[in-house]
Amino acid sequence: MSWAFLRDLLSGVNKYSTGIGRIWVAVVFMFRLLVYIAVAENIWKHEHDEFECNIKQPGCENVCFDHFFPVSHIRLWALQLIMVSTPSLLVVFHVAYRENREKHHNQKLYRKPGKIDGGLLCTYLISLILKTGVEIVFLVLFYKLYNGFKIPHLVKCDIKPCPNTVDCYISKPTEKMIFLYFLVAPSCLCIILNLSELSYLIFKYSIKCYLKRHMKKQQ
Repeated sequence: MSWAFLRDLLSGVNKYSTGIGRIWVAVVFMFRLLVYIAVAENIWKHEHDEFECNIKQPGCENVCFDHFFPVSHIRLWALQLIMVSTPSLLVVFHVAYRENREKHHNQKLYRKPGKIDGGLLCTYLISLILKTGVEIVFLVLFYKLYNGFKIPHLVKCDIKPCPNTVDCYISKPTEKMIFLYFLVAPSCLCIILNLSELSYLIFKYSIKCYLKRHMKKQQ
């Protein structure tokens, strides 16, 4: 899979972000995207082939694997990265709309087309809320699908066509669990960063509105 578009998108949004937003971009790019491409993708690359059960009953191993791993870890993370980064397109499109509007009218309509204020502020806040919501949804989904953030060494399966309860073994469970935590932790950090930036922008805008009202009253 090519991640060039996602990389360019994050780089573009970085120009219009606050300091906290730039930290979020760095975390997504360095601790999630690069780790996913360089390490995690290879660890889970042959997860189905390396899943073994102590019985050779036709179909038993496939059914057990599908039961305990209904969705591939690696595909779920890839989908999460894409979905988390997608709301940033709202900001990019809004800035592009401002710039095109200025070109169309052939005059300066905004002090700084990329400055977070007015309608762009609302778009930015919406993107933060969406990113936070997506992160939480995927963490809950992952927890529900795999019964927690853990990789067991052994799973017992008694689903048909298995004739009885069979033992199935997952390859490199310790290594997988370490990188599982390494990918879940940055996701939690991104939620904290998004909420912090959301609070910061709302607080900053509230202070700005209060000062404007105060100045009007004095005048």
